[in-house]
Amino acid sequence: MTSYSRGQRVIGAATHYVENQPEWRTDINEYSENGPLASAVAALGAEWAAERLAEAGGLVGSTSFQRDAELANVHTPRAHPHDRWGFRLDEVEYDPAYHRVISEAIARGAHTSAWSEPKAGAAVARAAMFMLFAQVEPGHACPVSMTHAAVASIKDTPAIAEDWMPRLLSRDYEPRLLPNEHKTSALVGMAMTEKQGGSDVRKGTTVGEYMGGRSYQLTGHKWFCSAPMSDAFLVLAHTRRGATEEGLSCLLVPRLLPRGMRNVLRIQRLKDKLGNRSNASAEVEFDGTIGFLVGEPGRGVRAIIEMVQRTRLDSVLGSAAGMRQAVAEAVWHARRRSAFGRSLADLPAMTAVLADLALESEASMLTGLRLAQMFEADASDRDVALRRIATPVSKYWVCKRGPHHAYEAMEVLGGNGYTESFPLARRYREQPVMAIWEGSGNVIALDVLRALGSDPESATAFEDDLAITRGSSVLLDAHVERTLLLLASMAGQDVDDAQRDARRLAEDLALALQASLMLRHAPSLDAEAFIAARLGADRGWHYGVLSRGTDAAAIVARH
Repeated sequence: MTSYSRGQRVIGAATHYVENQPEWRTDINEYSENGPLASAVAALGAEWAAERLAEAGGLVGSTSFQRDAELANVHTPRAHPHDRWGFRLDEVEYDPAYHRVISEAIARGAHTSAWSEPKAGAAVARAAMFMLFAQVEPGHACPVSMTHAAVASIKDTPAIAEDWMPRLLSRDYEPRLLPNEHKTSALVGMAMTEKQGGSDVRKGTTVGEYMGGRSYQLTGHKWFCSAPMSDAFLVLAHTRRGATEEGLSCLLVPRLLPRGMRNVLRIQRLKDKLGNRSNASAEVEFDGTIGFLVGEPGRGVRAIIEMVQRTRLDSVLGSAAGMRQAVAEAVWHARRRSAFGRSLADLPAMTAVLADLALESEASMLTGLRLAQMFEADASDRDVALRRIATPVSKYWVCKRGPHHAYEAMEVLGGNGYTESFPLARRYREQPVMAIWEGSGNVIALDVLRALGSDPESATAFEDDLAITRGSSVLLDAHVERTLLLLASMAGQDVDDAQRDARRLAEDLALALQASLMLRHAPSLDAEAFIAARLGADRGWHYGVLSRGTDAAAIVARH
């Protein structure tokens, strides 16, 4: 048996000699090597978190963590509705690699550190930590995100918060279903949508009968229950007290009741999803299931809205994290593979593509971190108003850009990129989920209109934020002027006409915000290149169409 090693030609093994193939991109600090991210974290008030972010960056870039990310997606969750004797079990089994991944993320506060340490910059630091983990393994980020967001809904209901908040803020991770009184930590999922309603949650048919106190008994079927092994779920149901209809209410449904008794949460099946494979999503049935009222009866949408805002924030962060992975893998490959006598990265056509992908990644990352800053505990009144419109605007645009961005990066790797042996195929399947979950395109675009109608201060705050960079770019100033004229013209439109323009408005607002953020926080070369490529007269439809004279190589070097 003849042996051979990488990089060393062995006589008799010529057909197995491998050359002109980049080594595995591993054992890299994903924070320290990401200069744009580190710079943005400092600029947005979280420089104090640099050391802990660098520690996490080393972890997620390690060979062992990347291997766990792969295993968690190859060995996907399995549902066990019954045990071997036929008793209801309703559990989901995950690969041990998944538990190792999510345990590391929670230990570093990727879920609720902004709530547990509410100092200046905490939301930005938490967002950066979330992105580092989501960059390498995105599936676990779903329960991490939902737990972060659930705090916003739970914290104002003392009867629930007293019991659950200490566990939600914990850095422990315990995957087993233990009695609540024996468990120091908890994760929270969601079960909102139903077969007949989808995003129109008021069409749901799940009902809750009042039992006393804050308790209701639920009957119904949920079409999507994310992370069904979570310790509790936020659920929407039409509640009633006797003959009195209360309306759509929000309830917390725990997996276990006092003394370890299992609540009724019947797992019908797991969804066979395009991506997000390491994370289970289930259809579940409630039949005499106990839930506890969050907020006021009949005010379920109001109780859940802050949670939805934060899961949409994390959709932006998750998309930006995916773009960073795509850029990092594409640049790594192009610098280490040659063609026509030159490194791929040095071929002008490829350099332009890599630079354009990098610009998109940075603009999306800045959008996500700036949006997170609007959710700081000490956020100004203007930022609170701004986030009402900036959240749907950013979610609409950044999440929609993700799939095409992943595809273009995958193309850089050629045939290798299209195989499951490399991470970009998984990333390509992953990116659409951020655009679809928590409101798909039309739902989000219409939410922009609702924000403008219900909270006029949000539009003023958006205009004020863009004014920070007024005069810095002729192209951006002209785009902002057109966008504000469109915004003003829509005020007098009827509902149907406004809806037809909703996507255009969301897109224009998003590009204005991204361009403004690039001017504030990116080098002038990068900012000007981004603005010309997205707003200039000679902009193209696909990545790699940059203005003549752009120093694409310098842009790539930053990334």
